[in-house]
Amino acid sequence: MPEKEVTAISQDQRINEAIRVREVRLVSHDGEQLGILPTHEALRLARERGLDLVEVAAQARPPVCRIMDYSRWKYEQSKRMKEARKRQKVQDVKEVKMRPTIDDHDFEVKAKACDRFLTEGDKVKATIMFRGREMAHLENGQRVLEKLLERVKDLCVVERAPRIEGRNMIMVLSPRPQQSQPAGPKAVPAAPAEPEAK
Repeated sequence: MPEKEVTAISQDQRINEAIRVREVRLVSHDGEQLGILPTHEALRLARERGLDLVEVAAQARPPVCRIMDYSRWKYEQSKRMKEARKRQKVQDVKEVKMRPTIDDHDFEVKAKACDRFLTEGDKVKATIMFRGREMAHLENGQRVLEKLLERVKDLCVVERAPRIEGRNMIMVLSPRPQQSQPAGPKAVPAAPAEPEAK
């Protein structure tokens, strides 16, 4: 059976007896123009073929109707939507929480997690949590965020610079757009060319 062409139909289209205009421009199920016919005649043609009469362009004068299997079209449409949703990459926001007095090893663990999140294509929300008198020394938290940014600067762009929100200092990092594309030049080895020339 030949592949059916995709027809854009609005969500509030009318079918069969719901079409209440006097005449319609009719298109057959295989795309052939059948001309302008009275609605009852177009409906009769659709019923003879065991299909539905679907209004595809209500704003046209006269409205354009197509003979098709409406339930099958709806099913295929929902399958296409499901596939599109499946292929779509949802960008999550992962949070990395730290203190202004974080140790070097703990910082490395958080930086590696941040690295992993960015390479997976997720945004990173880096949060420095202040307690008590630490609020008097905000520059310590600023230094930690700058150190983190220095560590992952090749993978990201700063979406939101560090700023205070209550007792937290927050910075948001987004992955660089070209990270998702495979790098072509790195795959070509350059070193073996010299030994072969001897």
